[in-house]
Amino acid sequence: MEAAHSAPRAARPAKAASRLDRARQAAPQVFERLRNAIIALELPPGAPLSRAELAGQFGVSSTPVRDALMRLEEEGLVDVFPQHATVVSRIDIGRAEQAHFLRQALELEIVRLLTEQHDEALIIRLDHAIALQQQSAKAGDFEAFMAGDNDFHAQLYTAAGKQDLWALVRSRSGHIDRLRRLHLPSPGKAQNIVRHHKLITRAIEASDADAAQQHLRKHLSGTLSELDRIRSHHPEYLTD
Repeated sequence: MEAAHSAPRAARPAKAASRLDRARQAAPQVFERLRNAIIALELPPGAPLSRAELAGQFGVSSTPVRDALMRLEEEGLVDVFPQHATVVSRIDIGRAEQAHFLRQALELEIVRLLTEQHDEALIIRLDHAIALQQQSAKAGDFEAFMAGDNDFHAQLYTAAGKQDLWALVRSRSGHIDRLRRLHLPSPGKAQNIVRHHKLITRAIEASDADAAQQHLRKHLSGTLSELDRIRSHHPEYLTD
């Protein structure tokens, strides 16, 4: 694993672009590609986003790019300066804290519900997601690890019948997710996430609501509890 102070390597915006699926609408695909690159810090805070260049890289007109950038602006992931420039926003600590509050409030209730359902198939799916995360951690593949983390939590929302709330949480989580990406290379961080996921799963399996909520609360608070350290290593990425 990387040292805690080593930021993910920044890439040129072109890295976010690759061939689109012509059978699907272009704008949502451009949005997802750019959003993923921003969350992964391949497009770091301050990176310029040229509509003309992005249109050329994705092989689309300027309209899908404009629509994608508007959605990213709504999520606070880009700053648009009319007639001047569009740049990736800095990580807003206030937005990150609000996203954490929302997610914790929802997931504390979700894990409580799941302890009452005795869903053996869910436990199998969660254990599978954990196993994939362990493989990603061992390989040092942080992007796959974060995708696995999202899959674990999405499984909880789906099992509780709250899929729409997962979509809401995801749309509000861009800033906290970037903080997590900065924190993830810290020694032992990935292993702690896997350990917490195991504890949450075992508590759900044992129908122990108190333990499930306790482990979840500790799990979700990990990154914000290290905010001062993250800020000291990456002051140029963060804003209050």
